[in-house]
Amino acid sequence: MDQFPSLAGQALIAMPSIGDSRFERTVIYMCVHDDQGAMGVVVNRPSQKRSVADVLTELELLDGKQSAEALEERLGARVLLGGPVEKSRGFVLHSPDVLEREGTVAVSDDVHLSTTLDVLRDISSGKGPEQFLLALGFASWDDGQLDREILQNAWLHAPMSSSSLFDTPPELLYAASLSNLGVDLHQLSPVAGRG
Repeated sequence: MDQFPSLAGQALIAMPSIGDSRFERTVIYMCVHDDQGAMGVVVNRPSQKRSVADVLTELELLDGKQSAEALEERLGARVLLGGPVEKSRGFVLHSPDVLEREGTVAVSDDVHLSTTLDVLRDISSGKGPEQFLLALGFASWDDGQLDREILQNAWLHAPMSSSSLFDTPPELLYAASLSNLGVDLHQLSPVAGRG
């Protein structure tokens, strides 16, 4: 089987036939897709209980005095439930306008992924990045597993711009991602056929 070209920097959109309740109606921003496997972050499932400020406070990176009005909107953003693997580990998808550090990978020209506390320190102090999403956990696949799932009609994939990633409210991202492909959410069927 020929491997798909890398889907890093693209959206992976769950089809109704996904057959896994952990991924129903999810949009995953793909960070890695190579001959070792694939890894991405679910970007349309916000936590109902935790905000960015909550996580920064838990990590002792923020105290009540630092929550200035300029930071309140950014820190009030909901933490995303990034996937079923390592659900307590943080992943920050962000614009590239911060100091490059160890633990930061350029997924695309305009989206980077950081896994260290440094980027959270910058966020808590208002230094940047300008745009970011904080997720706890991630999704991963073994070598060839994602390709097989795509061929089984479990997923669609499509380009995802940084503006779509950072500016679309998470609860609208599934329908918006399908719409960008010309697919009407209400016409999707859980049964796929081949003619």
